[in-house]
Amino acid sequence: MSLLVVGLSHRSAPVGLLERAALTGHQPSRLLHAAAAATPVAEAALLNTCNRIELYADVDKFHAGVAELSTLLAEHSGVALDELTAHLYVHYEDRAVHHLFSVACGLDSMVVGEGQILGQLRDALHLAQDQHTAARGLNELFQQALRVGKRAHSETAIDKAGQTLVTFGLEQIAAVAGPVAERRALVVGAGSMSSLAAATLAREGVAELVIANRTQKKAERLAEQLGGRAVPFDEVGAALAEADVVISCTGAAGIVLTAEDLALAADKRSAFAGPLSVLDLAMPRDVDPAAHALPGVHLVDLETLATAAQHADSGALDVDAVRRIVADEVDAFGAAQRAAAITPTVVALRAMATELVNTELERLDGRLPGLDTRTRAEIQQTVRRVVDKLLHQPTVRVKQLAGEPGGASYAEALRELFDLDPMAVEAVSTTRMIS
Repeated sequence: MSLLVVGLSHRSAPVGLLERAALTGHQPSRLLHAAAAATPVAEAALLNTCNRIELYADVDKFHAGVAELSTLLAEHSGVALDELTAHLYVHYEDRAVHHLFSVACGLDSMVVGEGQILGQLRDALHLAQDQHTAARGLNELFQQALRVGKRAHSETAIDKAGQTLVTFGLEQIAAVAGPVAERRALVVGAGSMSSLAAATLAREGVAELVIANRTQKKAERLAEQLGGRAVPFDEVGAALAEADVVISCTGAAGIVLTAEDLALAADKRSAFAGPLSVLDLAMPRDVDPAAHALPGVHLVDLETLATAAQHADSGALDVDAVRRIVADEVDAFGAAQRAAAITPTVVALRAMATELVNTELERLDGRLPGLDTRTRAEIQQTVRRVVDKLLHQPTVRVKQLAGEPGGASYAEALRELFDLDPMAVEAVSTTRMIS
């Protein structure tokens, strides 16, 4: 597999451009299908979160792959290619694997060490599986990335070095308005991020938890789980006026909470209630950025968090330990991939040896038709044993050597030395991919 990653994230692009490029509704599935159908691409997966859009693909040509995936990102995001290109990053083969494993461990997150990325990676894999754009290569890669992420969280204290976006956002709110405990909270949305926000607020001990969502049943279900109450989505305005803390993450394509909504809610609050604290975790944003200028409103959005994250303590010792894990896992994955790449050649070699043995035994039957069954069986076993012993050490050794950098040359040497039919090797490879 020749892995290629083309993407953009909070590290390469301003939040404003990420917002314009954000994929919502059916856009992720459409982009994924278009990528998988591209000429240089054999498999494709899409990691689409609030602060990153990344296409992962198994490609047969690097430059053609980069051009095709970049063009597709521009077409499906609606951002012009020349503007988007300045913010895209590209990783290939081992560096692409290193990037994915780093992402899985939370090293590339806005809040270093956050664990929610593992769920987002799992969602990306499931989408590619459901849409039949991922085969054996990307399945194995993403499964291994998930294992690496779990290893980093279990073997280091990277969890303590970082938080979720929700807790990090609430920390920014607390710096201005104090802790959320004993305050009234409103969560707009009932998806994965909103559910995490609601659970976090409940754990922090808010006095009241209100959930609003376009699908009322989802809001009711989440509220019931956390001991809160649900309100119809068209009553969000009234709920705003009664809330001290608002967290919004709906996945809507446009503004959900306007500056007018928030100004009206702030005006209805008591002068002693403090500012209305609003945390917008949506991409594209749910809250009108004009709310930053409203008196009585304290808005924290992804742009605010990105700035704050640049100055946050990332726990250097834990990060270094995770980086070592990532480096070791990348080396191990590369060695395993290189060793696996030689397997079709070894299988084809043994198949050729078996065919030669069978041919010679048939010839022996023609020359010595009077051989009794016991003698023939003994000769057959002896011949097969000799061939197996001759092939055993070279094939074991070549698999070991293939795991080292440049190991592909050993497979090529086997094919040349034994004059193996390229079609036979390709047939073995195809069978392995299907299985």
